[in-house]
Amino acid sequence: MLSTSTFRAPRRLSVAGLALAALALSACGSSGDSSEDAAAASLQSVKDEGVLVVGTEGTYPPFTYHENGNGDLTGYDVEVAEAVGEELGVEVQFEETQWDAIFAGLEAGRFDMIANQVSITPEREAEYVFSLPYTFSKGVVVVNEGDSSIGSFEDLEGKTTAQSLTSNWYELAEQSGANIENVEGWAQAVALLQQGRVDATVNDELTFLDYQNTEGDTSLEIAVTTEEQARNAFAFRTGGDDLAEAVDAALEKLRKDGTLAEISEKYFGADVSS
Repeated sequence: MLSTSTFRAPRRLSVAGLALAALALSACGSSGDSSEDAAAASLQSVKDEGVLVVGTEGTYPPFTYHENGNGDLTGYDVEVAEAVGEELGVEVQFEETQWDAIFAGLEAGRFDMIANQVSITPEREAEYVFSLPYTFSKGVVVVNEGDSSIGSFEDLEGKTTAQSLTSNWYELAEQSGANIENVEGWAQAVALLQQGRVDATVNDELTFLDYQNTEGDTSLEIAVTTEEQARNAFAFRTGGDDLAEAVDAALEKLRKDGTLAEISEKYFGADVSS
């Protein structure tokens, strides 16, 4: 996830290293520690059942959430998973669970794959099988439109940024030399920025794009973008390689025919799928 986990980076990390670490945590959480994994779902077993069971939170807009709080499950990850299921010729059944339990649920066989903005990291790759990424995102410094005083992370030295103490981006802003104004989340950071009480806020690019697309607010702009980017994908139990390969083929087709870009534009006003 984008901003709900606490990031404590070692002081010796460079700004680039901090950015990469923050991005790797953009889909927050860690793997479950069940002592014995369930057998991985195979492509044939999924087709025999006619159902691809997908674990997701359902409380993480714009990726996986309920319309108006209690309506149908929807979101970017939900629609991408449904499009994949259509390509595989099976129905998609979502099993909602809290993030802290989602990997344990996968390992226990409650679902065949996770669709919840799971970042690909070396640690997770050692434990799970991943599809091709369907979301790419960088870290960004957001400023008021027309503010040219910040053009690099080094320019944050002595500036004041609005950061949530529990977000992934607090340490990156602090390491860059910024003075931190603690806020409860993105909405408060935006308010302080627009009021001129802070100079910038550091966050995930997807958060900014979602805000801009939802609110239609053009008073803010991206001043700096990290070179590193997070790659988010579907996660499977080990042994489910043929299912992952089939999902990869579906994603490639959806990317080539423009479906992923269309879903992405709907939720972000930009193509974050490549």
